[in-house]
Amino acid sequence: MLGTMKSKSFVVIMTLLAGSSTTLVFGDSVTTTTPRAIGELRKTATLHLGKTADWVAIAPDAVWVGSTGPFAVHRIDPKTNKRIATVKLPGEPCAGLAIGFGSLWVPLCGRTQMLAKVDLDTNKLLNVFRIGPAAAEGGVTASPDSVWLVVDKDGSLARIDPATGVVRQTIRIPPGSYNPFYSDGQVWVTRADGSEITAVDAVTGVISATAQTGPGPRFLTAGAGAVWTLNQGDGSLTRVDVRTRQATKTIALGTPGPGGDINFGGGMVWTTMWKMPLSVVDGTSATLLCQWKGPGGDSLGIGHGSIWLTDYHGGTVSRIELNDTLAHCKGTSGR
Repeated sequence: MLGTMKSKSFVVIMTLLAGSSTTLVFGDSVTTTTPRAIGELRKTATLHLGKTADWVAIAPDAVWVGSTGPFAVHRIDPKTNKRIATVKLPGEPCAGLAIGFGSLWVPLCGRTQMLAKVDLDTNKLLNVFRIGPAAAEGGVTASPDSVWLVVDKDGSLARIDPATGVVRQTIRIPPGSYNPFYSDGQVWVTRADGSEITAVDAVTGVISATAQTGPGPRFLTAGAGAVWTLNQGDGSLTRVDVRTRQATKTIALGTPGPGGDINFGGGMVWTTMWKMPLSVVDGTSATLLCQWKGPGGDSLGIGHGSIWLTDYHGGTVSRIELNDTLAHCKGTSGR
């Protein structure tokens, strides 16, 4: 997700090698995959939302996507593939969206950083709290009783009352940590300015573990007994076991740089980056299976049997069927 993040210098450890073939090295083993053209995947719907389209959240009966030009979030009905609501916002949706407490939570950037609360039933802006993300490309997450947001670069993780917007608790985590993600009783926070992830007990607020990742971990997801971090520093993916809370493997994707996104669905880990809009890693074996290159990409969500993939610069979101994508990856598509 490109958002408003300024360009930084990134150290590239694994890169795309000769031609269109990517060679990945793990110890003594070598895995090779050849990126395919993203055009081979059929889009069942494409919607133009604004000047840019970024950040995707999946609700039980809707897909929400942020935009600039206008500053807004858009509700898409997955039954009809139609946009049914646009909620305008008083700032740029500049960090990951979250669903919780009957609302969509949207961190906003601008002269004042804020947190917007949008009602999922009425599609109305309910409130804008005067507390906001520490940086663009940050994130927000919801546990059973709180909304969580990192509010400064010193590592202040705020536990927020979803009704009032009051900060209930502040937990100190490593400076340069920006992206929280709730999973199974823990709030996991990646440290984009370092190479680690911190786990916080979502009941007590006590730090329960720290695990090493690849450099510059930013976006994260959970599934198949693990938390997965997309590392912007070298374009890799790290698997952290949720039982031992230790990293077990880092997979080179060859997609370093700012932006991007990650999600879990269909037993797979899905990532997107600009110019490599889709990569898929098997959640059980932690093996890169397929990649698709070409225009588009930068944020995605998995839900309603589909991949919802944005083209940041094109201002669109496209629906690609999950089963069709996996069939192409396995070489069994009828097309």
